[in-house]
Amino acid sequence: MDFKRDKRDIWGAVEKIEYAPNRGADVALVRYEDGERRYILAAAGLEEGAKVVASEMAPIETGNALPLVKIPAGTQVHNVEITPGKGGQMVKGAGSFATVQGREEDYVLVRLPSAEIRRFLPGAWATIGQVGNVGKRSIRIGKAGRSRLLGRRPKVRGVAMYPAAHPHGGGEGRTGVGLKYPKTYTGKRAVGRTRKKRKFSDKLIVSRRKPGKHQGSFKALSK
Repeated sequence: MDFKRDKRDIWGAVEKIEYAPNRGADVALVRYEDGERRYILAAAGLEEGAKVVASEMAPIETGNALPLVKIPAGTQVHNVEITPGKGGQMVKGAGSFATVQGREEDYVLVRLPSAEIRRFLPGAWATIGQVGNVGKRSIRIGKAGRSRLLGRRPKVRGVAMYPAAHPHGGGEGRTGVGLKYPKTYTGKRAVGRTRKKRKFSDKLIVSRRKPGKHQGSFKALSK
């Protein structure tokens, strides 16, 4: 998978959209003008025969990749780099997208699918559009047998276990967690905010994520 989109200023044509095992999003096979082929994440609306390019001067069209500083505010993006040149690290799941909010001093503000607003370096690259396979999250498994055919083994609820087997274990009958508060296997609290204090990326977060109020990633095309 070409998450870096480092084949710059060379146009490519989408040969086909393919299903990717172990990935929620579909992928697009792109054949570039020099004959090289690469897989990229298939954006919603990207069809066979469409032209894509990664360039600082690329038009703002679905599937094209540009630095964040070149993308207008209000544009939906995915496959966003955190460290310029490392390749896309965020917003790669099926149906997800982030929204460019604008500039702030030496950073570009981006609203992530979790509703968190975060600062990114202007030289970080992103791809225009929403990740494809939008209906992935609305699929209903229907029965346990289909889940087994997908390779997913049964999961036992933590509250049904004994205390040594799970932080939620213990208690008499249907008592929920069973303890005063959930604990890790070493006895530390495992409830509430567990984010590391003074994390290196704290200075990049403008507005933290809002639990239970995530951005409707796949709702944009379902209206």
